[in-house]
Amino acid sequence: MKVFFNELFDYNFYSNKKFIEECNSLKNIPEKSQGLFSHILNAHQIWNCRIQGKTPSVNPWQEQPVKGWGDMHYENQRTSFEIITNTDDFEARIDYENSEGRLFTNTVRDILFHIINHSTHHRGQIAMDMRHHKLEPLSLDYIFYKR
Repeated sequence: MKVFFNELFDYNFYSNKKFIEECNSLKNIPEKSQGLFSHILNAHQIWNCRIQGKTPSVNPWQEQPVKGWGDMHYENQRTSFEIITNTDDFEARIDYENSEGRLFTNTVRDILFHIINHSTHHRGQIAMDMRHHKLEPLSLDYIFYKR
């Protein structure tokens, strides 16, 4: 399980890093894309905190400054790799409160997979938004990463 998650988080790290690099080279990043990528970063931090039993310092839709994306992304990934390395039981259940105050329980495995799936989903939305603004989106599909 650790190898599987390390590989998925390597892919996530690569994809987000490429997107951040691309945005740092653009004069104008579409507002919707900025909001979606901030959400990816915030949600990743929030889920890491839930696994660790900590209180996150962000809310899901909080805007993050583009210049701070790289640092936040790196810290999120470092924390996720630390969680993966130190987890002995991926079926351990995590109790948490969602952003609306509702209580839920999920396994560490489900939460880690959700982080990757959630990021991929919103990167797809970002690609559509970039095309809408006449910008060529990056090819960040998993299979392109593996080639």
